[in-house]
Amino acid sequence: MKTPLTERFGLRLPVVAGGLMWLSDADYCAAAAKAGLLPFITAASFPEPGDLRAEIARCRDLAGGRPFGVNVSMLPKLVPGEKTEDVFRLIIDEGIKVVETSGRNPEPYVPLLKEAGVTIVHKVPSVRFAVKAQSVGVDMVAIVGAECGGHPGMDLVGSMVNLSLAERRLTVPYLIGGGIGTGAQIVAALATGAAGVVMGTRFLAASELRAHAGYKDALVAASERDTALTMSSVRNTIRTLKNETTEIVARLEREKPEIGIEELMPYVSGRIGREAYRVGDTSRGMLSAGQALGFVESSEPFEAIAATLEEDARTALARLRPAPAGEE
Repeated sequence: MKTPLTERFGLRLPVVAGGLMWLSDADYCAAAAKAGLLPFITAASFPEPGDLRAEIARCRDLAGGRPFGVNVSMLPKLVPGEKTEDVFRLIIDEGIKVVETSGRNPEPYVPLLKEAGVTIVHKVPSVRFAVKAQSVGVDMVAIVGAECGGHPGMDLVGSMVNLSLAERRLTVPYLIGGGIGTGAQIVAALATGAAGVVMGTRFLAASELRAHAGYKDALVAASERDTALTMSSVRNTIRTLKNETTEIVARLEREKPEIGIEELMPYVSGRIGREAYRVGDTSRGMLSAGQALGFVESSEPFEAIAATLEEDARTALARLRPAPAGEE
């Protein structure tokens, strides 16, 4: 499956392992890279520059020369000072050649990254934002639809619609994400014109993910029906695993539509969710997960997941090839 994504980075499969807040560390990314995927360390998981440098170095050692990048969320920080440019300069200094950007328009940083030879993959929730990103010079766009875990945006356009609109409206290579977790879906995306897919939820139970076994067990037990959309009242819609917290937040939003983030913060703070990764209690916190939970059937190594995706893709491709004349 040769695409602009696989050709540029020498990948086994046209699959990006999307950045997972607090989880995309060197172990996770190195395992994904060695399985032939393109992973991203999440810079926001390592807010101290020295820690981010150390994690990049550790991943470089573990990945054995396979490519990986860094995810940079450009959402305005709730602290004095803008640190985004500093993060990009650190990434450049460390020799990273691909970044996954998200959160807002990357235009102010495109010249800096381009001059350093860094490939920019900008992640957006719908095609209208992808068109804008294309116009400012990014190399690729990743469009994650309403089915995705984390932040699907306010438009809530589904992945299939995004996929077909992208083929009509974009000229840069594009990736599709949101509800993607099988090899057959990879083939469908390529057939529609995508250069690859983005997967995140599919990898949440990977053996190499440094999270409690109880957390992974909960995801394996969950289905595509076990996610919830909340926080649209503060224009920050998020899809997470259904639990006590999502029920409380949804009730508060129904009862008080004008509620502000300050009132929600005691329930939605990231510090609460991180406890699930540490101790395995998934009853509290906003735990990002998409509808691809339906494809998470066991905790297994990245290599095994990649092999399954590859075999599923071969089966899907075989279904598209007509049988020779005279054969059924």
